[in-house]
Amino acid sequence: MDQPKIELSGVTKAFGAKQVLTGVDLTVAEGESVVIIGGSGTGKSVTVKCILGLLKPDAGSIKIDGREVTGLSVGERDKVNRQVGMLFQGGALFDSLPVWENVAFGLLSRKQCGREEAREIAARKLAMVGLKREIGEAQPADLSIGMQKRVGLARAIATDPEIILFDEPTTGLDPIMADMINELIVHVNQEVGATALSISHDMESARKIGDRIAMLYQGKIVWAGDPADIDGETDPVVDQFVHGRVDGPIKMAIRA
Repeated sequence: MDQPKIELSGVTKAFGAKQVLTGVDLTVAEGESVVIIGGSGTGKSVTVKCILGLLKPDAGSIKIDGREVTGLSVGERDKVNRQVGMLFQGGALFDSLPVWENVAFGLLSRKQCGREEAREIAARKLAMVGLKREIGEAQPADLSIGMQKRVGLARAIATDPEIILFDEPTTGLDPIMADMINELIVHVNQEVGATALSISHDMESARKIGDRIAMLYQGKIVWAGDPADIDGETDPVVDQFVHGRVDGPIKMAIRA
């Protein structure tokens, strides 16, 4: 069996008395696109933050390319994160910078190239997400939410990362724009050839962008498999979430 690109084993994380992750086990193969689904507050974002090193797990193992990353120094962690691109939920663009500098921020901050080369790279990445070069001179505030998402996607791939993390990529978008972003994510993943890990509560998005879907519930992965199989899953937790039913164990857990 090939070595996973990302591997989580028994990852736990608590905030005070609140246990958010209770033993997450998940592998993502090189070049694979996996989507973690689950309701609000189930720990999806905490899982991603642990992978990025923004949070340290209380227990468990996180490996990237077979290397344990939970105990790395700040400098070593930064080296690992250089191979990671991130599309944040709200775009997280810098209002004070023009679009092209937002896209090239990672390149410039790490001094990987000069400003003119960075501007050209930004233009190429913007083209990959369907935006013209002129957009690079605009300010983020001048763009629609959908265009800001595209800029965020261009920034995520600007450094040609080996891994891309997507945080709720379609949140706040109308169905047409959401589907466009999903199509772009699929296209970009194929073009860049990166390993992708997304978190989402949007089943349409998960089905479109995921080679595999994993459901997080009560701090653990309770189901993982092919998107084509999830609609017929009989597990009551998975069935309730996928079909958006009010009655079921998820509701009972909230009431408790």
